[in-house]
Amino acid sequence: MKLEGVKVVDLSVFLPGPYLTMAMADHGAEVIKVEPPGEGDPGRHIGVADGPSSVFFRNANRGKKSVVLDLKSDAGRDALYRLCNAADVFVESYRPGVMRRLGFDWETLSARNPRLVYCSISAFGQDGPYRDLPAHDLATEAYAGVLSLTHGRDGVPAMPGMAAADIVSSLHALSGVVMALYRRHATGRGDRIDVSMQHASLAALPNVLGTAMARQPQPDPKHERTTGGSAFYQVYDTADDRHLVLGGQEIKFVRNLLGRLERLDLVPLCERGPGPHQAPVIEFLRGVFRQQTLADWMAWFEGMDVSVAPVNTLREALDDPNLRAQGAILTDDRGREHIAPVVRYALEPARPSLREPGLDGHHSVVDGN
Repeated sequence: MKLEGVKVVDLSVFLPGPYLTMAMADHGAEVIKVEPPGEGDPGRHIGVADGPSSVFFRNANRGKKSVVLDLKSDAGRDALYRLCNAADVFVESYRPGVMRRLGFDWETLSARNPRLVYCSISAFGQDGPYRDLPAHDLATEAYAGVLSLTHGRDGVPAMPGMAAADIVSSLHALSGVVMALYRRHATGRGDRIDVSMQHASLAALPNVLGTAMARQPQPDPKHERTTGGSAFYQVYDTADDRHLVLGGQEIKFVRNLLGRLERLDLVPLCERGPGPHQAPVIEFLRGVFRQQTLADWMAWFEGMDVSVAPVNTLREALDDPNLRAQGAILTDDRGREHIAPVVRYALEPARPSLREPGLDGHHSVVDGN
């Protein structure tokens, strides 16, 4: 596997850091998860459990080793120093300043181990006026402007279903770690990585920052290309209180659907691009799609060259035939489901361990065993 021989010391909790280090474990890295005394990573106890820990926890921590260390004690700090001295990567997600107070800041650890790649993921970064503010995913998305474009039909900012700031920052951090490890082959030196969830969220808006960067007024989401201003990039109700989406605005899709519905007269409105002038098209399609069930519509669309999709429930998503055919859902020996690693190598495929670590289940690694 790609990361065999790479040793990672992981002090992160909740989602961004653990998701990063799980990806490394899936591809062969030895990840030692250092947890606080007591109940360990809070993620162990968040949400539904189908085994020794929550599904939340195992979805971000499979394949790791767990060590409990009290970093407020001399013995705990000494143990962590020993682990870091032999590590390739160190990941932490505490508020800025915490690692320095404990004696595990970048300067201290890199002096002991110059090859160490040191990665910090935080809400607002290691410097700047917000560095000490408490925040999780939702707050950083709000600061980044993401929620100003994420509205329900009532025009009020909506709660996102995906922890986008957590995941996007995690993937930026992963790319940073891999780049630093690659560069280390030439320089022999590690590096310091500082990833801000706020920054990562803003960077995830390249296609919708046009008006702001051009210093124009804030756009009205319901009139914009990807947030409600296009009839062919829209969510529609069906007769059984389900939903489908049209997800492609190319004019060929517009012509194909409106032609079959005998409303080619509406095509010119779509040819003008997104905006309030498409309201008649949206209202027409809303009326049409309310006439049949979701299953009926998906059958009706079969074979048509139109970008359409059902709004799946989570269970339907896990059972989706395309994902199943690709092996995207794995099942362990306890019958529990797991999401397979997304990156699929032809020559060195991932071999994820489908077991999450028991709390402090690998304490012997502190002594090199």
